[in-house]
Amino acid sequence: MSETPNPLGIIAGNRSLPLVLAKEARAQGIPRITAVAFEGETNPAITGLVDEIEWMRVGQLGKMIKALKNQGVKQCVMAGQLAPKSLFDVRPDLRGVAMLLRLKEKNAHTVFGAIADELIKDGIELISAVPWLKPVMPEGTFLIGRKLSEEQKFDVAFGLKQAKEISALEIGQSVVVKDGVVLAVEAFEGTDKCLARGGQLAGKHRGGVAVKVAKEGHDMRFDIPCVGPRTIETCLEHGVDVLAFEGGKTLLLDEDEVKALVGKNKFTLLSV
Repeated sequence: MSETPNPLGIIAGNRSLPLVLAKEARAQGIPRITAVAFEGETNPAITGLVDEIEWMRVGQLGKMIKALKNQGVKQCVMAGQLAPKSLFDVRPDLRGVAMLLRLKEKNAHTVFGAIADELIKDGIELISAVPWLKPVMPEGTFLIGRKLSEEQKFDVAFGLKQAKEISALEIGQSVVVKDGVVLAVEAFEGTDKCLARGGQLAGKHRGGVAVKVAKEGHDMRFDIPCVGPRTIETCLEHGVDVLAFEGGKTLLLDEDEVKALVGKNKFTLLSV
């Protein structure tokens, strides 16, 4: 009898990315997939896409690592966000408390890097999910929706420069601009609230231009930038008419639904 292969472990955050990853990994030949999931965060639909799953609270680091070990995981990936407020609302277990106390700066890179360090102590390597997600990461020229005006083209280029600057400072990865003015910068609140604030500041005539990037040297194990239907809906609701994302480094989730949303609204989605 052949040995059961080591599974790919998924640390499953919120929204649809963990589901997309599980489907893509399975389609690309991964025979066994397991997951750890978080109450109030992870989409329960993940249960039907993996062979084993264990549920827990955000912050139960010791329980998470024990679950992955019990599932026989040697390599795991992170997929999907956990709400930024979780850093303050979380009730960590002893191992989680010890990890957080060692961190002077708390941002995505330091927190997730520390989690990776804890995993490796128990023989579990945190790897990038990108090899399985390439089919949903548009590269090169991608544009759907309305043709950009000259003013919007300027704002996209301007916003790209500003977004790269703030990402290098570990502040965030998105900005909203209009007519060469920065209206909103993503920080602790996350992309959706940045889009909402920036769009509202664009005024009653709308016209906000949002740009989302990955920072230089971005560790794709931790946080792959994503755009999906909810992102588009937030833009449409709050006065953002253009969303540009960094090609080859951004996931486009539920593309058919995104195209339908863009197609029936005065909106532009493009890669830069």
